[in-house]
Amino acid sequence: MIDTHCHLDLDAFAADRDQVISRAVAAGVIGMLVPAIRPRTWAALVELAGRHAPYGMRCALGIHPQIVPELTADEVAGDLAERIARAVQEAGAIAIGECGLDGGTADVPRQEQIFRAHLRAARAIDKPVVIHVLRAHDAAPRILREEGPVRGILHSYSGGAELVPIYRDLGMAFSFAGPVSYPNARRPVEAARLVDAALLLVETDAPDQAPEGHRGGRSEPAFLPAVIAGLAAARDVGADQ
Repeated sequence: MIDTHCHLDLDAFAADRDQVISRAVAAGVIGMLVPAIRPRTWAALVELAGRHAPYGMRCALGIHPQIVPELTADEVAGDLAERIARAVQEAGAIAIGECGLDGGTADVPRQEQIFRAHLRAARAIDKPVVIHVLRAHDAAPRILREEGPVRGILHSYSGGAELVPIYRDLGMAFSFAGPVSYPNARRPVEAARLVDAALLLVETDAPDQAPEGHRGGRSEPAFLPAVIAGLAAARDVGADQ
């Protein structure tokens, strides 16, 4: 099992990070992708991923759209696409992100500008992008068309089932998190049923979006089997499929 999205570098794991990783390994998790939040955390994240590489930890570097209003001038100075591309190459990161659009966060035009920089960096160095799209599915496909072609993952997919073929044709895979396991979940379940198995991924989004059985608490990679069980139920298949 591979957790394609978990923020193990956050302070929520400062007190017991090693134990969290040990529990993940014991649960059968062989890989964990930790995407960045903002440039000032990149160096520490790269060091963390390097230290835990034997446990399958890898990192992605980028700027989360929810942090855009808080960014310092130094964090976005110069040619941002070039800075991202260079940082990813120097660090040996496997992807670019987390990046994208968040309709509930201020300064959407600046979010869009920064998102485009990530897509240009990805195209320049042929790396996949880890994309956050929340309440912004009207704009995201248009930007992907304009800046593509790129390949990537729609993290914790929140779009409707009708958008699955559109994003698929734009080079996207689809990752589902804890909400797909919730009773009476409708939107993620309907979307999950339409995704080709080859484009289907799972994540915990730790420390957020804990799956059923752990709701209300901190999510962690060891909970990935619960996400998989929820996804399997949504698709009416066995968890091993």
